[in-house]
Amino acid sequence: MNEFIVKLADERGRVQEQTHAAATAEELRSRFTQAGYLVYSVKPRSTLGRGAKKKIKLDTFLIFNQQFLTLIRAGLPILSSIDLLAKRQKDLSFRAQLEDVGARVKTGESISTAFEAQGTVPLIYTTTLLAGERSGNLEEVLQRYLDFQRVSLTFRKKLRAALIYPAFLIVMVTGLFTFLITFVVPRFAGLYAQLGTKLPAMTLWMLAIGQDAQHDGLYAVPVLALLAYLVVRWSRSDRGADMIDRVRVKTPILGSVWLKYQVGLFSRTLATLLTGGLPLVPSLETAARSIESRSISKAVRSSVETVREGKGLAISLDRTGVFPELSIEMIEVGESTGALPQMLNSVAEFFEEDVQTSLAAIMSMIEPLILIVMGAVVVTVLIALYLPILSLNGVGG
Repeated sequence: MNEFIVKLADERGRVQEQTHAAATAEELRSRFTQAGYLVYSVKPRSTLGRGAKKKIKLDTFLIFNQQFLTLIRAGLPILSSIDLLAKRQKDLSFRAQLEDVGARVKTGESISTAFEAQGTVPLIYTTTLLAGERSGNLEEVLQRYLDFQRVSLTFRKKLRAALIYPAFLIVMVTGLFTFLITFVVPRFAGLYAQLGTKLPAMTLWMLAIGQDAQHDGLYAVPVLALLAYLVVRWSRSDRGADMIDRVRVKTPILGSVWLKYQVGLFSRTLATLLTGGLPLVPSLETAARSIESRSISKAVRSSVETVREGKGLAISLDRTGVFPELSIEMIEVGESTGALPQMLNSVAEFFEEDVQTSLAAIMSMIEPLILIVMGAVVVTVLIALYLPILSLNGVGG
């Protein structure tokens, strides 16, 4: 299958450009002509040099799905609902994607396939839609997806809110130190040069730092920017992402919090998919691709093979050696009682609460520590700068 850019006009005369997959351009042109469109051109996508589609903001996507669910429950057909919401969508990139989804559905594609073709929606969403299509209960699975995303979004916002103040303090410490070294210290260096007195070693050391920062500071900025760019590029490679994830998981205290957060996300994702009617193996595969942590994602993928062999989910996950023991025990209870989705939600709630409690405790220790470091930096710089003046006063006395 090849991808083509189709320029066409619908029955209302609106001209659109959409991306579609087909064996040949003639096949695609015939498909749209039979659906009632006026086709202007069909060109291979590779010849147009178009970039990747803009990723949809999660808040915008949730609002769309809430409206979409409301329209479906009101009895409006799926295609009419998508067309109506596309017209009212203010995000131009998302509007174009919704129009493409509508065009694909009109030509006979399923709604899950149409959204998947956009390449910008979460994998769990298209999988949820697929489960709804198979079970014939799209409304219920959409509601479950919305519930899942609301809980996840609320949890992420709480985590970000907890990190804002420590991040602000770190920026303040860095800014204050930079100001003292690049502005205050050079002024004292000029003063002491005029006095010509012998300076203590601590003062000489501080003046040397200020002089180096003043002379080499302009060179340091592009070097740091280049290093940051190279680190970001390396972190996006498979090898870099794997190493960063290993370091993140093994970091004392914070590594445990990160692991619990990812296990909670995995449990809630898997519970949503299973409740939607998707079998265990496809649900595990989808959940594995939805997890940010590569170590947990690989562990889930390896457990899929064990599940296919007929082993239980708890045993399969336990063999990976990654998941916390408590999560394994709770999943085992869920399997034995036939209430696995409900128990997975309980696992998610437990670990999410644990993460919030742990973060609150860590932040309560980090914030005073940052303030102590800030005070120590200021006091050290001031002592180093005023020590010669205090010495002169002492001699004069």
